[in-house]
Amino acid sequence: MCVKALILSGGLGKRLRPITDYLPKPLVPIDSIPIIEWQARYFKKFGIKEIVVCAGYRNEQIIDYLSKKNLGVRVSYSIEKTPLGTGGAIKNARKYIADEESFFVINGDVITDIDLNKLRARKNSIAVIPLRSAFGLVHLTKDKVERFEEKPKALSYWMNAGVYHLNSEIIKSLPTCGNIENTTFPKFASIGNLYAIKFNNVLWRSIDSHKDIEDCVMEMKSMRYERFLSK
Repeated sequence: MCVKALILSGGLGKRLRPITDYLPKPLVPIDSIPIIEWQARYFKKFGIKEIVVCAGYRNEQIIDYLSKKNLGVRVSYSIEKTPLGTGGAIKNARKYIADEESFFVINGDVITDIDLNKLRARKNSIAVIPLRSAFGLVHLTKDKVERFEEKPKALSYWMNAGVYHLNSEIIKSLPTCGNIENTTFPKFASIGNLYAIKFNNVLWRSIDSHKDIEDCVMEMKSMRYERFLSK
């Protein structure tokens, strides 16, 4: 069963300046293709043909770009006059999803190959991946260096991947302005109504810096991401 997907693209992308001084973050190119196009193709890969773009900053550029592309998906737009946060953005888009039993959500700066079919199996679920350290570890034997371990995964800890499958009933519990991660999710977790689906060894990048762009391109090429989307 196909469901709709929301792409949360209302952020200012301040850490990607000067690119985002004239370009909204969703249009920042990753290997010559904007983030939002990668995301649209990602959802299409899993049979999702209707996408709602929650946009704010320079939204007219996003609309202009997508209107000229034939991505094989139907695109609607939920426009934010002021930044609403992730929870507020979803609530602002409620007219597009209120009639749906459930829907997917992805943060607008995430590139991933997480299997949406695993999330689809359970409503009010979030994708989690092993926590990744941004720093290398130095393993010691007393005061001698034994070995180096670059950017290890902390396998005992899991991080929010910014990809969700939500029951439409959650809309009434969302803030008008604020992030779902520190408002609605904690409430749902406290009553046992929020689930985590674990993913190991997946492509996952959040584009927050210029280095993230470089690292993402390298990983996408090594994993043949474009080929994955075309299957």
